[in-house]
Amino acid sequence: MHTLVLFAHPQPESLTGSAARMLAAELSAPLGHTAEVADLATEQFDPRFTAADLAAMRGDGTYPDDVRREQQRVERADAVVLVYPVYWWGMPGLLKGWIDRVLNYGWAYGDDAAPGDALTRRDIHLLALAGTDPGTYERHGYAESMRTGIEHGIFEYCGTHVASSHFLYDTEVDAPIPLADTVAAVVTDVLAARYRV
Repeated sequence: MHTLVLFAHPQPESLTGSAARMLAAELSAPLGHTAEVADLATEQFDPRFTAADLAAMRGDGTYPDDVRREQQRVERADAVVLVYPVYWWGMPGLLKGWIDRVLNYGWAYGDDAAPGDALTRRDIHLLALAGTDPGTYERHGYAESMRTGIEHGIFEYCGTHVASSHFLYDTEVDAPIPLADTVAAVVTDVLAARYRV
């Protein structure tokens, strides 16, 4: 089994980056599995949706090389884990731009004219690092809003489902953060989802 662990944070050594690398290490340990970490900021992925992206989406051109490389990364994976800090109750612009450019019509989703099903053969897992507490998310409906926008609006639209979704709360407070426990829960879900297939 091969897992792509994708993260978006401007500081590679951030808690987000540490979570991504820890996930990859833990997922590589059992049964000879492999994992690849994609650090979008360090790799300088360009999140801007350009005229070339629009032309490819409309069938009037080919995917730009950087987009095709990212799609090939996804194609090599059995599972994809997105690890990201919560910015304004959603994902960072860098990760949203990756989704806009990579999860294209005719590849990730489509119709009779351009069938796309690349994600339907992969398990999707999410790990959001939240700077505040679970009560804030519950009181204001932020978790449900994110579920609707990300899980339903992106991945279910692409014909797949999110196999697991985790939050690591209180990442901005001066208190112990249960990173290892959260990573262990994600690893358990990644392995369990794949074995159900």
